[in-house]
Amino acid sequence: MAIGTKELAAGELDTFEAERLVAELKKAKEELFNLRFQSATGQLESHGRIRAVKRDIARIYTIIRERELGIRATPVVAEVVKTEKPKRATADAAVKAETAGADAATKKKEA
Repeated sequence: MAIGTKELAAGELDTFEAERLVAELKKAKEELFNLRFQSATGQLESHGRIRAVKRDIARIYTIIRERELGIRATPVVAEVVKTEKPKRATADAAVKAETAGADAATKKKEA
């Protein structure tokens, strides 16, 4: 892609969830507003940036619409499976094991 932002490439936008796409759309629209305002006041240095942001907005709208129509698949959110960690012997458990072993040894001597 020659024009546009590298962060908003179509391949990367495919991995975004719906909420993130809407957030990116809002951010791009705000940037376009600021660029238009700068252009109107004569402060804009990069006129090509307006075109790039417009294309980013169109790209986001296209992906949202394709998902609505079922043309483009929505990303699958991978569920994080929590596995129980093996319990380590703590210092208290080690002390209990030693005292239990010592108690058993003294009972054998007494018997």
